[in-house]
Amino acid sequence: MRLIQNMTTIAECPTPEYSAPNRVIKMAVIGGSGVGKTALVVRFLTRRFIGDYERNAGNLYSREVQVDSEQVTIQVQDTPGVEVRFYNCVSLPDHVACSIQWADAVVLVYSVTDRRSFDLIEQLHQLVVRAGGTNMPPVILLANKSDLLHLRRVDSQQGPLLAGTLGCSFYEVSASEDYSQVHHAFHRLCCQLAKQPTATEKRRSPLIPRPKSPNMQDLKRRFKQALSAKVRTVTSV
Repeated sequence: MRLIQNMTTIAECPTPEYSAPNRVIKMAVIGGSGVGKTALVVRFLTRRFIGDYERNAGNLYSREVQVDSEQVTIQVQDTPGVEVRFYNCVSLPDHVACSIQWADAVVLVYSVTDRRSFDLIEQLHQLVVRAGGTNMPPVILLANKSDLLHLRRVDSQQGPLLAGTLGCSFYEVSASEDYSQVHHAFHRLCCQLAKQPTATEKRRSPLIPRPKSPNMQDLKRRFKQALSAKVRTVTSV
């Protein structure tokens, strides 16, 4: 599935028949269950918002785009929701830890409607630091579902304060209502990574497994399922 449409500074672009390999920018999106990680990734890469998803299996999405006039390949690793396994204690599954080591940057996500997802962030950041080791990737913090004002459980000032403590950029967005907010957050991160010299790429162990391969057909199937479910609901009424 290829989208031929403008994405402002980050734009979908056709691949020349013969060209040098594109630079690859790799991002891992991590957060609690139900915070909208998949919705954010799909919104950024396709402009579409899909409200209903199957349980997140950890897909890798890829798009060839232009960042500040440079053609690059963006790979975004969507990860399953992190859960508290013991009282006030979080542990990362092995494949999520591998995604951190694989990634050039990490996007931490919480929902403003879920206080527990916000409380997870500091622990997740500590785990990112440990997993990254000497190759600690840049991190940004995203607060999703800002449109659900009546369900807000995290004050709007708490996100920026936490981001300041962690030393990362902060963005409050709504995947469902505002594509430009989501685009801006990911765009700034892409620009930051694109400016880094390729010679300074992290040295990773060959034992680190590559995350799951891109599966845009799966995304297309999910989109059709969501539309079919809505049609069935309307018909039954």
